[in-house]
Amino acid sequence: MKVNIKQLDVKMELKNNGMELQVCDNDGKQLGDLYVAKGGLTWCKGKTSREKGRKINWQAFIHFMEEDN
Repeated sequence: MKVNIKQLDVKMELKNNGMELQVCDNDGKQLGDLYVAKGGLTWCKGKTSREKGRKINWQAFIHFMEEDN
């Protein structure tokens, strides 16, 4: 898996726009983009626009990650 930061500025607090991570497989094929923002996370599969991505707020994400399977 290859993950690139599309835009990286200096140390900053995440606001509404946040930051965008580009996720590719080992062959360089783009799997999607992950937006990390103050309000939560948005996954955009393939080349889907941010508006059509799947969103999860921080509380739901933390709950999901801490669940015992």
